[in-house]
Amino acid sequence: QVQLVESGGGLVQAGGSLRLSCTASTRAFVGKTMAWFRQAPDKERELVAVITATGGATFYSDSVKGRFAISRDSAKNTVTLQMNSLKPEDTAVYICAGQTVRLGTTWSNPDDYDYWGQGTQVTVSS
Repeated sequence: QVQLVESGGGLVQAGGSLRLSCTASTRAFVGKTMAWFRQAPDKERELVAVITATGGATFYSDSVKGRFAISRDSAKNTVTLQMNSLKPEDTAVYICAGQTVRLGTTWSNPDDYDYWGQGTQVTVSS
């Protein structure tokens, strides 16, 4: 059963914007910390942004801080990543993830996430 489905990726020029969406099943969304990771070819999966289960707190990696914004809509079970001022180094597959909050879990460790989408490709041309 597919739990997380991403959409909104594509090709954009440097300086442009894209809006990614992740639609989740109730099981993969309610009460879960939600995050966006990205993975470029031959690189490790990298945490991009996190939003807590209530939406009361967010976290961004230094590389995207000030340019990206994560949000969640509890009525629609969706998580959105608004990406502005895109750079060629933002090119990657962007992947939505959900985490059950447990003692000892960390946001940055992919192994601590329970639900994953298939990913959507974002390509930024120079």
